[in-house]
Amino acid sequence: MSSQDADPGHGLVDGIPESGDLTADTIVRRRVDRPNGGWRGAVFSASHGLVNPGVGPEEHAYREQVRRIRRPLGSAHQIAITSINGGVGKTTVAACVGLVLAEHRGDRVVALDASQNAGTLADRLTGDTSKTVRNMLGEIDSLGSLADVSRFTSLAGRLQVLASEQDPAMSEGLDRAGYERVCDVLRRFYNVVITDSGSGLVHSAVGGTLALAHSLVIVGSPTADGAGRVNKTLDWLLARGPAERVADALLVLTCDRASKHIDTERVRSHFEARCRAVVEVPFDPHLATGAQIDMDRVRPATHDAFRTIAAHLADRFDATPVGVGAEMVTADHI
Repeated sequence: MSSQDADPGHGLVDGIPESGDLTADTIVRRRVDRPNGGWRGAVFSASHGLVNPGVGPEEHAYREQVRRIRRPLGSAHQIAITSINGGVGKTTVAACVGLVLAEHRGDRVVALDASQNAGTLADRLTGDTSKTVRNMLGEIDSLGSLADVSRFTSLAGRLQVLASEQDPAMSEGLDRAGYERVCDVLRRFYNVVITDSGSGLVHSAVGGTLALAHSLVIVGSPTADGAGRVNKTLDWLLARGPAERVADALLVLTCDRASKHIDTERVRSHFEARCRAVVEVPFDPHLATGAQIDMDRVRPATHDAFRTIAAHLADRFDATPVGVGAEMVTADHI
């Protein structure tokens, strides 16, 4: 049979099936896009898949968040989480964002507590402060592998945690140079480095945090004094760096101190004009205890807020395998 005589219905050329007919699209059965929760999931399960009401808008939104969080990353990305004052939930934000990123990504995520005053990041995540950034700094010249670095971290799920020095007298010695040396090592072995910086903006180590960060998260509260301090933070950053850096920052408003007498929508609109995005984290009874965080006990709306923050951060991940950390991402980690 010649090619002119080929049966178009069977894609034959000289009696041989055309290679284009044998593709994944033609031979793999499509997976039913089944709902996983809510009444839609219940109906699907009860009918053994015979009745599929489809995926609802909330589940679509969740899947889109996860898709964004899993954006490929070609080189190490540093995230700085900071605030001009304490008591606004900065450490809680750093902890929960770290947990969400580590949960949904397949690469390595580490959270570093760079507080100068016995920070509580490790307390909130693992409860283990037996090894600290000060211990790691003392042996930093001998750290040649991930196993070496892991001796100074503890594990919360898939998130590695590096605790701050718990002796305030010792922690004052962690200056910008020391912080930068620690980050240089972390970038060699981790894809995402999250820094819970100390409160305030003038300490030497905080300056290092801001200088090295690819992404900046500012934490504040939707109150009169909280909004004013966020404005001062943005003004301070504008005076010391490019406007693009501030415009690309994320603002997280922790609403545990929210009041019905505050026009939260107006606060949000004001900062949306100054930052890339504003995310409100609702009050959550589990997080409010200050105890070790268990994301399974966090309310769905709170969990959704932290996924939103993580998705915004991942939007800035660069998939090009260049620069520090590229060797680990493209070869060693696979």
